[in-house]
Amino acid sequence: MSDNLVPPQITVRAGNPTDTELAVVISLLTRLPHTEIVQPNPPSHWSNRAAMMRPVLSPGPGAWRASAFPQQ
Repeated sequence: MSDNLVPPQITVRAGNPTDTELAVVISLLTRLPHTEIVQPNPPSHWSNRAAMMRPVLSPGPGAWRASAFPQQ
């Protein structure tokens, strides 16, 4: 763990809670599990069937030359 962690700050945005009510909320928040959100791996480009399909051909000046470049 890192030693330079900043403790979270709690602010009351509405109402006037008593010290007892704040103590209950803080004790409940400290009992929550400390888990990090894990981002799933993005899907592979090879598994995306739509990306493998040929793009729509648009005729016009330079279309033949543009067809040689990859479309993303």
